Amino acid sequence: MQRHAPLKPLWICTADALPWPCGQARLDMVADYAGERVNLAVDLAGLFVEAMADLTRTCPEPPDPITTYQRFLGWVKTTHRA
Repeated sequence: MQRHAPLKPLWICTADALPWPCGQARLDMVADYAGERVNLAVDLAGLFVEAMADLTRTCPEPPDPITTYQRFLGWVKTTHRA
């Protein structure tokens, strides 16, 4: 089974080429961080900062910070606790 990991600096999923974190990557992270939602959010915040820098540097148009925040962190508080 291929892991749904980010392909940097494009920040697409290596398994399905969707924007990372894709749906399966989110499910995997929730399982990996079971009971540690704060740690998940902290780690994703660091990845958000890294992605914003990469995407700003590599894309012709800078990414929208609100959309990118939603992509990386906006979903964390809405996931169900395991």
